[in-house]
Amino acid sequence: MAKEKGRKLIAQNKKARHDYHILDTYEAGLVLMGTEVKSLRQGRASLVDGFVQLDGHEAWLHNVHVPEYSQGTWTNHSARRKRKLLLHREEIDKLEAKSQETGHTIVPLALYFKDGRAKIEIALAKGKKEYDKRQTLREKQDRREADRAISAARRKQRA
Repeated sequence: MAKEKGRKLIAQNKKARHDYHILDTYEAGLVLMGTEVKSLRQGRASLVDGFVQLDGHEAWLHNVHVPEYSQGTWTNHSARRKRKLLLHREEIDKLEAKSQETGHTIVPLALYFKDGRAKIEIALAKGKKEYDKRQTLREKQDRREADRAISAARRKQRA
């Protein structure tokens, strides 16, 4: 079998970008069981309720749902088990220091395969207030309207 190249997205947490201000992102490896990898290769996972907890200079991923592998036997994994993240010591120390501040948390943003290995993109984030969420939606809508107006003007100019 040929070696995989590039990045293949499995799951994305769009709600995290809506609910949090993303301050810094990190790429981490995952310690997985064989049936989890097979299930992920089928493109099945959910990051919606996931979060990262730092415990004893180790990073653990909690509440990420990787469904059981359909052809698995008694060696199958549990769907919401905690999984160890593979990060450098300096990154863990930096995350630990920043996450101690009030309102900061570590959330998963994307789960993907990079050159055949399962990776997760995690972010140090600060929770948004309700008015921040409305402001973000308003800016997005304004940007969309401006793009429409520009494209309409270009179409009119060509004609």
